[in-house]
Amino acid sequence: MSPTASRSSSESRWPTDQRLAFERVLTALAQDGYIGEEDMARGHQAVREQRAGVEIHPLVLIANLKFPNRKRTGSELNLETLTHWLAQQVGGRYLRIDPTKIDVPAVTALISHAYAQRHRILPVAVNAERVVMATSEPTDLRWMPDLTQILRREIVVVVTNPLDLSRYTMEFFGVTRSVRGAKDQRDETQTVSMPSFEQLVELGRAGEVGADDRHIVHIVDWLLQYAYEQRASDIHLEPRRDISRVRFRIDGVLHKVFELPTPVMIAAISRIKVLGRMDLGERRRPQDGRIKTRSPGGREVEMRLSTMPTAFGEKCVMRIFDPDTAVKSTAELGFDHADAERWNELTSRPHGIVLVTGPTGSGKTTTLYATLKRLASSDVNVCTVEDPIEMIAPELNQMQVHHAIDLDFASGVRTLLRQDPDIIMIGEIRDLETAQMAVQASLTGHLVLSTLHTNDAPSAITRLLDLGVPHYLIQSTLNGVLAQRLVRTLCSHCKKPAPLDNDGWAVLSDGLNIPTPATGFTARGCLECRHSGYLGRVGLYELLTVTPPLRSQIRQDMDQAAFTHACIQQGMQTLRTAGAMKVAQGLTTIAEVLDALPPPE
Repeated sequence: MSPTASRSSSESRWPTDQRLAFERVLTALAQDGYIGEEDMARGHQAVREQRAGVEIHPLVLIANLKFPNRKRTGSELNLETLTHWLAQQVGGRYLRIDPTKIDVPAVTALISHAYAQRHRILPVAVNAERVVMATSEPTDLRWMPDLTQILRREIVVVVTNPLDLSRYTMEFFGVTRSVRGAKDQRDETQTVSMPSFEQLVELGRAGEVGADDRHIVHIVDWLLQYAYEQRASDIHLEPRRDISRVRFRIDGVLHKVFELPTPVMIAAISRIKVLGRMDLGERRRPQDGRIKTRSPGGREVEMRLSTMPTAFGEKCVMRIFDPDTAVKSTAELGFDHADAERWNELTSRPHGIVLVTGPTGSGKTTTLYATLKRLASSDVNVCTVEDPIEMIAPELNQMQVHHAIDLDFASGVRTLLRQDPDIIMIGEIRDLETAQMAVQASLTGHLVLSTLHTNDAPSAITRLLDLGVPHYLIQSTLNGVLAQRLVRTLCSHCKKPAPLDNDGWAVLSDGLNIPTPATGFTARGCLECRHSGYLGRVGLYELLTVTPPLRSQIRQDMDQAAFTHACIQQGMQTLRTAGAMKVAQGLTTIAEVLDALPPPE
């Protein structure tokens, strides 16, 4: 939008040389049929009651009054609706700011914080030819000629939510100021510490930013809050030679969200190590830690930390565990009705072993914690041994593996057996000793839950045999195996029917007795899903219940293919079947399922 573009037939209603006036906005909404006379009266009363000296954007004030939208029964005139309406009124384009798509250092270098606040503008994209400028005051473009001359680029104006604009203006310029302050602090300091691989030539003149520097504290606090708001499951802090990067994993996909000077990145990682009670002086060995913090809404959030030495300093990954995921029902996790009933029955038995398998990041921890939360009633003693403890749960008695004092999974289970447990959860069965202790716990009348890394459910039996567990002990103790994967779900805001990919469906449903869907679905991408077409994830599950006929087939020289076929005959729904059903239900796409499935044998 340009000044010329906005001077249309509505010029008398919306001039381009003054800010939005509450009376003008209220009158325009009434003329367009969004509000009635009684609403206007309420609006005028609200303006009279407004405290002197308090400046509130007209759209925010109207949204706070929660007027019913007379053009859409049952809905309110919220801030997004009002901003859309205003953009249409002035002939401009509406933009909802996606902070993960903005190059913060580049846009904040264009104008000062004070200038942005004064004119209620914020650059959101920049290249050699043009600058995209978001504003919540599209009727006040008096700044535009001067800025066009200074920047020597075309300026494209978009209309955005005034609360988002105010918030991101404060956050972007605040974190940029902190980065600059931390870098200046580094330049003034001459403290020398353990160098990274490529800093050896810098010895004697490379300073370090303190982990307790107020700028670093602000940067780390902002990153943690930012990641939670963006639904990130992991934060990656990756040092490089000059400029280091921050990436978030959102719905299983990594997004680069910020860049920091490497000295500032190293200081930020030091700050995180302090918060995670890790050894700040040790940079040569990997370390693990944890942070418990609060989300912007006040809920407690667990973060698991892992550091690793690299050529340019320590790399840090923080895995975020949302406590809400641990209280999800089986239906919310993605189980169909039949598998949910079978899983609940398996995990309600008084003794035996139940395994959850899948690669890293497939949701095993979420499934186990949700199950343990359901089982942990007041008359049951639930104990866990984990490496590390993923989420602190008050209903559970949790113990962490500590290899430095020879506290491993096997010795941990041995200890738990003397703690009068009813249910034992072992973080992972990695070796024969741990597997033997799991079998021993099961034989002595305990329910044991644990994880393995295998491609599918039947392979778990082969894995146990490979570890050295005798087949007759597997026969007598194993109750069931759950294999799982996570797939992204189509965004409900922009999903729409589309012709089915018949070739892809033929590959996915080959050999399965599933009717071909009448139509497929696709998502074109929108602001809610960051134009990816996907929003959130759901589980695919392959649940193997070890029935008497299957127990008789577990032998030392077991034929894996024949056993898998027998499992299917006994009612096991494969991961491929689960994926095809999710596609048929319109929850995800064929390509997404095929990408998540294990490779064919």
